[in-house]
Amino acid sequence: MIIKSSKAIRSGYKEISEMCKSTCEPIHLTVNGEGDLVVMEINAFYQREKQLDIRERLLAVEAGRLRGVSDYPAREVIKEGRAMLRGMSGGAADE
Repeated sequence: MIIKSSKAIRSGYKEISEMCKSTCEPIHLTVNGEGDLVVMEINAFYQREKQLDIRERLLAVEAGRLRGVSDYPAREVIKEGRAMLRGMSGGAADE
């Protein structure tokens, strides 16, 4: 975890931006030693958002399964999974 004071972003935005891009990790900003904000490179943010969306979808399917909703055919699950992976990577998933 990278932690910087809020002064670091005010006086060294370019350095913080480069650090976000090179590490692809969020940087935690503090004010008076207390956590205040998190900044991260935009592509890393979008990747994380996609991962959270996929997790939410999987949890919804699992919740449905536990309630007795009929299962999905394996072929359909594989097709959907590949479509999600293509969306995450921007390229083709293995066929």
